[in-house]
Amino acid sequence: MAMQIHGNYDHSGTDYTERLKEKQAAERAEKAKEAEKVEKAAEEKNAGKMSEPRDEYISSEKSGQKPTGLYRVGQDENGNRKLFFDDPKAGHANGRGDRSEESENGKAPKAGGDSQGKPAEKCVTNTDKVDREIKKLKEKKQELEQQIQSASGDEKKIRELEKKLAQVENELSQKDNDTYRRQNASVSE
Repeated sequence: MAMQIHGNYDHSGTDYTERLKEKQAAERAEKAKEAEKVEKAAEEKNAGKMSEPRDEYISSEKSGQKPTGLYRVGQDENGNRKLFFDDPKAGHANGRGDRSEESENGKAPKAGGDSQGKPAEKCVTNTDKVDREIKKLKEKKQELEQQIQSASGDEKKIRELEKKLAQVENELSQKDNDTYRRQNASVSE
């Protein structure tokens, strides 16, 4: 089989890679012109406007202003941790430039109260009911273990007691923890 190619190929002309580079350079130049047009339009649009304000941190010493309020952790009369708010607008009660636990009238604030003077609510959590329930389950478990030991000859009775023991142990493992106590505790004010 013979193949004949017709045509005159001249390899002395511009190389393909050179033509591709010229084409890409022309495209980049066109994109740059469009970007300049968009930028000029944006500048004309914002010509009369000031630049947008930006947030910036200025410390209270540099600004010359006093802070609006200070929080600190202290203890109430029962020794419990409490968050105190020192309001600089209320004045300085102790004369040293910082506020103590005294309010404007010279009396100490009520423990547990908030900045609006509301008294604190005291809640009591009682887990006695849950503790009794757990104690009963432990006693039942102990009783079942004793019954299993005493019923050494009857296989059917032993299997039945072991099933009951497994149920009690499962229930005990679910209830004998802090999460269950908190969820089932009674709260009173």
